Amino acid sequence: MTAARMRRLTVVRYPWSVRSRTCFLFTALLAMAADATAQPSARPAGPLNASAERADAASRTGETAPRKHFVTISYDWHYTQPLHFADHPLAALLGTAVASTQSEAYEYRTRDGATLVDVLEFSRRQQGVTLTLYPLGLSTGPTLALRGSIEPLPAIRLAFVGPAPLPAYALTNARALDAAAGVYVADRSAGWGLGSHAFVLGGIGRITSDLGSGGRYFAEGGGGLSSGPFGVDLSVKFAWNRLLEPVDHRFLTVPITLRGTVTF
Repeated sequence: MTAARMRRLTVVRYPWSVRSRTCFLFTALLAMAADATAQPSARPAGPLNASAERADAASRTGETAPRKHFVTISYDWHYTQPLHFADHPLAALLGTAVASTQSEAYEYRTRDGATLVDVLEFSRRQQGVTLTLYPLGLSTGPTLALRGSIEPLPAIRLAFVGPAPLPAYALTNARALDAAAGVYVADRSAGWGLGSHAFVLGGIGRITSDLGSGGRYFAEGGGGLSSGPFGVDLSVKFAWNRLLEPVDHRFLTVPITLRGTVTF
């Protein structure tokens, strides 16, 4: 047997169907490879690409990003709660420790029982105004906030029965002019879409009243919802107030505030 005949006998001869399927598979693989190289590489997931993804989504849907706002004006409704009232201001006014009582006629008494305290008035509802500025603009994410507000303080009238340094105490027409700075974190929507925000602030204030002047410092936190330029806020403030008349004394107030806001 010659070498040429041996080579012809050992050659594997595929039928036409196998050769056609092989060509089809090879062509499909080349097409898939071309599609993979033509597609852009996917962004790695993570917070650094969140804004880019939002921008891509907005461009696909035709939405516009929320514009920046710089000013919020609000009208405020306060509901004020006293805190540690026996210690501040009663103990400072009477010069001795004071405790609450179960009596219907008198709310507090000194611990030795010599003096009774009748709380004639503690007004809880007040109304004020607030102006908030955003020097860097408010849109989405955190931003600096500067706030000024006029907040009425509760009217407090007390009567003392028994030995006391003064026969009565009256804090009326008291207002606080506050200035604060803090951080807003917002997620506003374009147009009339529903947005939200939260904030925390701290600051100082000056008190004027018929009794005299004084000062205070405070911290406030809260949040709210907005649609277009209009919104509503709910917040809680802890304020440490100090007055010098009739004696140097302090008292704590905790106003829970509901605000109607306009932002532009």
